[in-house]
Amino acid sequence: MAVDYTVIVVYLAGMLAMGWWGMRRAKSKSEFLVAGRRLGPWMYSGTMAAIVLGGASTIGGVGLGYTHGLSGAWMVFTIGLGLLALSVFFSARIARLKVYTVSEMLDLRYGGRAGVLSGVVMWAYTLMLAVTSTIAYATIFDVLFDLNRTLAIVIGGSIVVAYSTLGGMWSITLTDMVQFVVKTVGVLLLLLPIAVVKAGGFGEMRDKLPGDYFEPLGVGGETIFTYVLIYTFGMLIGQDIWQRVFTARSDKVARWGGTVAGTYCLVYALAGAVIGTAAKVMYPKLPSADAAFATIVKDELPIGVRGLVLAAALAAVMSTSSGALIACATVANNDIWARVRGAAARQGAHEEPEEPEEVDEVRGNRLFILVMGVLVIGVSIVLNDVVEALTVAYNLLVGGLLVPILGGLLWRRGTAAGALSAVVVGGVSVVGLMWHYGILANEPVYYGLIASLAVYVAVSLSTPPTDAVTLAAWRERVAGRSPDPSAPEASVNA
Repeated sequence: MAVDYTVIVVYLAGMLAMGWWGMRRAKSKSEFLVAGRRLGPWMYSGTMAAIVLGGASTIGGVGLGYTHGLSGAWMVFTIGLGLLALSVFFSARIARLKVYTVSEMLDLRYGGRAGVLSGVVMWAYTLMLAVTSTIAYATIFDVLFDLNRTLAIVIGGSIVVAYSTLGGMWSITLTDMVQFVVKTVGVLLLLLPIAVVKAGGFGEMRDKLPGDYFEPLGVGGETIFTYVLIYTFGMLIGQDIWQRVFTARSDKVARWGGTVAGTYCLVYALAGAVIGTAAKVMYPKLPSADAAFATIVKDELPIGVRGLVLAAALAAVMSTSSGALIACATVANNDIWARVRGAAARQGAHEEPEEPEEVDEVRGNRLFILVMGVLVIGVSIVLNDVVEALTVAYNLLVGGLLVPILGGLLWRRGTAAGALSAVVVGGVSVVGLMWHYGILANEPVYYGLIASLAVYVAVSLSTPPTDAVTLAAWRERVAGRSPDPSAPEASVNA
């Protein structure tokens, strides 16, 4: 195991080194939060694929393959479909807005009255997403070093917090590119073929497993529909995903780079399901499906290769964790704290507060990443059920924000009152229904989304349309005709 340990330690040290390098580049708010909006297609595709394919997609995807066979690919497959839909239909408009958060988009579209409430919902989502990713360190470090749960979370979380705090999006972009390469080599090029060979090939797998393991819809139609509702639509509106769209050099990079990343997700989904199916042949009675990934890596891979594949799992978790962390801090600072502080300043002073200097904005965002990172580690230590936490996060996101966001992008008649009503009714409905039906039930997101849509349409039609000035400014931004104060001087063409 000494070689495997060396591979992991070198990998972790490299992540910290890239954080330090990123700190030297992040000299402005735009550089720190969205990498200067200048990523080319190669870096954009790699980092987008890295953030959406986290521990749930890797360890969880293999676990679903272990339980359901090839149809276990559907969870990750719907993530890829969501990224494809975002890239093809919405990413160009989103990239041209030149904002930093989803709530800023809502303010532009509806006239500056939806930001704080939507920011609170988005903050809760990004926080729980970061927590679920951080909890996964316990599983990986237990396999690697036999560490107790709390210490594993602290070590893994601290490394992510360190490089994210140092260099912001630049550090995260660089580390995500390394993580993308490690995941591709470790999971697709090494673990996938080795697992199939060790299981005796596809013919042997078919002979030893029930036929429903090879049915495309074996996981169940209702489950697939729920995956689409939560993950496909969740990809369209999450701050963690939008913040990556904001890093694109142009709307064409956002569209085509995202399409490549989405296609990669489809391949990754199928690979995870095949690996899980192979594990079922080799280890038919594992105590937990989520143990399939670690078991096959630990028992079947040669020294060195094992370390690389475990590094791939660690990379998957770190990429999602760092993306969710910077999204959480960005929302907390720009959508909640800045607005509360601004309102307090206007009430307590006779003159308008001075515009903060750019360097102060970098320092403030860096501080918020550190604070949110400590909070994420603390919550991760006391929280045990990852599935429930992730379900709550996505239910709130989809139930509370899907309708006002897509409505703002697609329906001119939508109003601020309709958007606010949809956020409140959808969010409250989801929470109440989760309490009634149970957190893991499908009904909360179904009925919450229907309630949000009904209220949005009804209130929007019964209130005055958005004023012409706001809509005109919105159209200018969507068309990319408004000046960008954070325009880069150069582009990264990697």
